[in-house]
Order: sequence, then C-alpha cells, then structure tokens
Amino acid sequence: MKNQISFYLHSSRFRLLLLIYLFVTGVSLLTRVVLLIYSSHEIDCTVGNVIGIFFIGFLYDIISAGYFTIPIVLYLWFMPEKFFKHKIHYIVLYLLFVVSCIVLLVNAAAEFFFWEEFSSRFNFIAVDYLVYTTEVLGNINQSYPIEWIITVIALISVLATFVLRKFLVIDPNDKSIRLKQRTTPAALVLTFPVFCFFFIDNTLHFFSNNAYANELAGNGMYELFAAYRNNELDFVKFYPHITDREAVVNVKKLIGGSAEKKMDDYSLVHEVPSSGEEKKMNVVLISVESLSAEYMGLFGNDQGLTPFLDSLSQHSLTFTNVYATGTRTVRGLEALSLSVPPTPGQSIVRRPNNEGLFTLATVFHQKGYACKYIYGGYGYFDNMSYYFGNNGYEVIDRSALDDDEIDYENIWGIADENLFTLSLREIDQTVDSGKQVFAHIMTTSNHRPFTYPAGRIDIPSHTSRAGAVKYTDYALCKFFHEARKKKWFENTIFVVTADHCASSAGKTELPIKKYQIPLLIFSPGKILPQHEDRLMSQIDIAPTLLGLLNFSYTSKFYGYDIFKLKKGNERAFISTYQALGLLEGDTM
Repeated sequence: MKNQISFYLHSSRFRLLLLIYLFVTGVSLLTRVVLLIYSSHEIDCTVGNVIGIFFIGFLYDIISAGYFTIPIVLYLWFMPEKFFKHKIHYIVLYLLFVVSCIVLLVNAAAEFFFWEEFSSRFNFIAVDYLVYTTEVLGNINQSYPIEWIITVIALISVLATFVLRKFLVIDPNDKSIRLKQRTTPAALVLTFPVFCFFFIDNTLHFFSNNAYANELAGNGMYELFAAYRNNELDFVKFYPHITDREAVVNVKKLIGGSAEKKMDDYSLVHEVPSSGEEKKMNVVLISVESLSAEYMGLFGNDQGLTPFLDSLSQHSLTFTNVYATGTRTVRGLEALSLSVPPTPGQSIVRRPNNEGLFTLATVFHQKGYACKYIYGGYGYFDNMSYYFGNNGYEVIDRSALDDDEIDYENIWGIADENLFTLSLREIDQTVDSGKQVFAHIMTTSNHRPFTYPAGRIDIPSHTSRAGAVKYTDYALCKFFHEARKKKWFENTIFVVTADHCASSAGKTELPIKKYQIPLLIFSPGKILPQHEDRLMSQIDIAPTLLGLLNFSYTSKFYGYDIFKLKKGNERAFISTYQALGLLEGDTM
C-alpha cells in the first residue's frame, strides 16, 4: 500500500492535483492572514481565538480544495494515457494551472473587497449579488482599478506556472497507469468532498464570542456555496419553534387581534381606531440608502456630514432610538411597506408569491390616495418593480428620465438630486390631477463606488462613504428647498429615514448600534417639533405615520403606533440572514 501511494504521488499524472491542492490551501491561508492583519483592531487575539482561526480555518481550506479540484480529478481520471503523454498536452496542463491560479487569486481579491465592505466572508449577500451581475460587476468596475488588478493576477499566475513548470511536465518514462489503476486513487480523492458534503456544514467556525474570529475561521469559497445551498431556510428544521396555533394566539394578543376567535382562525386582521378628524395630507417617505444614525451630528458625529438633516431634526418630530430590521435594502423596504418583523432567509420583497399583500399603500388606496414607489436605479433590481407593482404602488425608476435630465449616474442609479427632481414632477402631476399622493422615494447615491456630480460638496467624488453621505444631505436640502415652492408643501408630511445602516459588522454577531437609523417626520405647522427617545422598530414607522394622520383602518401590520403603545412595551427587531434579535429595553 505504501509503495502504491508513493507511486501515485510521484506520477506526473497526479502531480497537478497535488500542486493545486497546495495552491488552494496556500492562497486561503494567505487570505486569512491578510484579513486578520486588516481587522486586527476588532479581534480579541487570545490564544484560543488564534488557534481556532487557523486550525478550523485550515480544515475548511482543505475541504474547499477538495471541492475545487473535483473537475481536475475527473479530468486526470478519464484522460486516455496516449493523449496524456503527448507533447501537446503540456499546453493543456499549463493552461489548466494558469486558469486555476487566476480563479483562486480573483476569489482572494474579491474576498478582501467583500470583507472591506461587509466585514464578513462571502454570505447570502454575495449570493444575491450574483443574480444581478450587471449592477454588481459594474459596481466593482467603478469602485476599483479592476484592469490593473486582473493584469497583476494574470502576471502572477503566469509567473507561478513558469516557476513550477518542471512539476507540470509529463515524464515520458513514467509507467503507464491504466484506467482501472487510476480509478482507485481518483475514487478515494473524490470520497473526501462527498463525505464533507453530507457530514460537515458551515457551522463549525462559530467557535468564539468574537464575530470577526468566527468569520476568519471560515473559508470564502466554502461559505459562498454554503450560502447558495441554504438560501431558503427550513424554519422548522433550523429554529426552535412552538405550534402555529400557539403562535397565532400569542401574536394576536401582541398586535391587537382577537385571541378569542376559533383556534383554526389564523387571521391576524385587527381594527385600528383613531379619534379626531382624519388628516388627508400628502405623504412623502424618503428611505435613504445606508444612512446610519452615526453619520449625523444629532447622534454625535463631528465630521459635519449632514448639516441639512441636523438642522431639519430641530424642526421635526425626531426619533432618536430607532433600529432597522436588517442589513440590506430589501429588508428595509419590507419593514417600511409591510410592517412585519424580519424572518430567516430572504426578504419578502424577493420571495415568490409576494403579490396582493397588505402594505402601507393598501391603506392609502383605501383613503383615495395615489401611491408611487420612486427609485433611482432600475426597478428590476432586487425584484422591486414586481413587488411594489403587485402590491398597490405605481413604480417609477430611472428610465422615466431622459438622458439630458441626468447630471450624473453610476451603475446603481442616477444622482439623488435627479431622483428628487423626478419625484417632484411625479408629485406635481398627481396633485394636479386632484388626488392626494403617497410617494415612497428610495435613493441610491450613498453606495459604493460613492460617486456623485462634481462641485456639489467639499469632498471629491469617489473618495469615501463620508462624501456620499454629505452629497445625499446636499441633495435632500435641494429637494426640500424646491418642495417649499410647491402648492402642496403645506399639506404634506415628509418622512426621512434609512433602509439600513452602512455596516452591520461588529465584534458580536448582532451589534445593536450598527442597526440604529434616524427617523425625522417633518410638517411645519402640522406636526410639532420634538425629540422622542422611546425604543422603536423600523416596522413601527408605518403605523406611527398613519396614527399621526388620525387614520382608522383595518390592519394586518405587526408594528405599533409608538404614541398609542403603553410605555414599557417597546421592542425592536434586528437580523442578519440567519440570526434574529429581539431588543427589549437594554436587553437583546
């Protein structure tokens, strides 16, 4: 047996396999070291954490190498001996090794940039982004010197192939290995990834209380495919739960539905009464891309990034203790339109069978409003057009503007100032038709590559998120300045909030401060300025807004009108794709 193993290892046929195995684990180790150095200030570098990062990480690196080399094993297994020893096959082996090197190094570079943005290995977000290759590849191209990166990677791959060429050369004196003889070693090598597929998952690297250490102990390639496999989670399989009947009774008590109805009645419909005359005011809800509370002076920022919003907060009903439900735009849109807590896996905005739901637009339609969703990008992204279009909204996106109406655009969308110009036009048209309008505006400028029209602010475009935040603040200032000139301004409520925060990374899996978002409700002469510091969830925004309008309606919302909620019953929900957090008081 020992002689057989030595024979296969020294055979030129299987040297390529060994070489790529070593290259996969070597690149993975180097990536881990670079990410460790890059995030060293966030990691508790205890002996246990360091051992876990590298020991568990090496296990996942070996598993990833097993998956990565499956096509190569099959190639080496079935390639006839006659062609394998032909000189022309040298070129094939060289190309195979060069391509493998390029793929591994591109993956390593992508991991670094993903980590820079999300402080995480590849996850569900990466899987989502693979669906929208136009936007994602465009974003990468606009954000990084991609031509130089690819050139350097290609040169390194060619150089590595040249240095290792002797190991790739086929020795014509090698003893021929017949197909039957090749079957045993090939089958043994393939057994390893097959075993790992069925018996090892991506939970082993959650060994520490430090989220960064856990992420470093993983492997990017492995996590990407694990996220793809688990993109739809079986709730019953993965999460502790009670029976559906128990859950319905409990939820009805919490949201105001009748718990005395028949046990087989799963309806969560409940009446929301309001005293006083209904206020038929226009409503403009602006959800700003990645507007973390920490960027505003109101919350202690001293960079002067949001002078307009900080000023507006002094004239608004300003909420200072609000938390987003998730880490992506679709999760924020779900919370704002549906008023539902986050669920494991994908947002409802992107789930199948999401038509005809009870949304904020449903209530406004019942009151005679025209409802619009106005987006700075193309509405097909993240299924926005389909979701909003099938749930009571008219969808307007960047395609509604002619080229000469756009001052600037990047892969994600038009500049915010152009989006707001489009929004003013749409609101004007609706009001002129004799209807009240509910307009939900979703911005895009505060997103990598952080580019915007030149000359607007004192931070050059394409430098940092700080510049993008300041530009969005500039665009909001311009929007409100123009809105003040409109005949509908005095009969309008403006709501400014965020879809989610810029980053959700922290030392813990669910760092609470990384979910805090601003909420400003502005209507001079109609809503008194004050600061409200009660704990509030993003899903409470819709019911609270409707409460300010004195609307009575039949509801399916899970959120609360914060001004009708008994003090002490406040709570907020935060989440990643798999982890769910319930915040009550100072306890999560």
